[in-house]
Amino acid sequence: MKILIIGSSGVIGSLLTRRLAHTITEYDLPHYSALDRDQLVEAARGHDVIINLAWTFKNDGFMGDNLNTDNVQMTHNVYEAAVLAGVPRVIMASSVHADRFTRRRGQHEPLRPFDLPLPDSPYGASKVLVESLGRYYADSKNLSVVCIRFGGVTPDDTPHSKLVSERQVWLSHRDCSELVRLCAEARDVPYNFTIVYGISANEGLLHDLSNPFGWHPVDATTLNAT
Repeated sequence: MKILIIGSSGVIGSLLTRRLAHTITEYDLPHYSALDRDQLVEAARGHDVIINLAWTFKNDGFMGDNLNTDNVQMTHNVYEAAVLAGVPRVIMASSVHADRFTRRRGQHEPLRPFDLPLPDSPYGASKVLVESLGRYYADSKNLSVVCIRFGGVTPDDTPHSKLVSERQVWLSHRDCSELVRLCAEARDVPYNFTIVYGISANEGLLHDLSNPFGWHPVDATTLNAT
């Protein structure tokens, strides 16, 4: 299997490049940009899966109220490139920020992937758009799309935050790479589209981790920072 990883030098991209036992093509700045659709189409040809992790956090992040339209354009370019290059499956990086998890809104049930999302920021709303575009391409262009709402992945594979809400959504490197592997290797994606939460089996888990790929996280962290 040949996999194109867009944003390969980031935290998640780097760990996937190391851990996935497939032929990996790395695609990232400064030599390659997801804003250049023609370049992206040529790079995508001959691959079985695209994993899109590209995102610019300049003036755009869950801590602020700004929106960087380059991220919207890169998302659209990736979907278009997959269709034009004949790549059958795209795995897109969404985020737990697509549906607010720092307060429960009186709910006692876990947060489910297909509940109506309440983004916690313009960044989170942009991730909802990533998912909505994916659903469009799955339905209209017959593209197989998996959107992973990633939790917190750290460079050293250790949860750093003392905040309970942040520790609840930590995702280990091992759980992350296994989830992506199963998403890439699955024979089918139900209805060509699905959303999956990428979170380890942490204490106080708020999210429904059910998925059609047989993924079960094996790592966990406690709520008490040490």
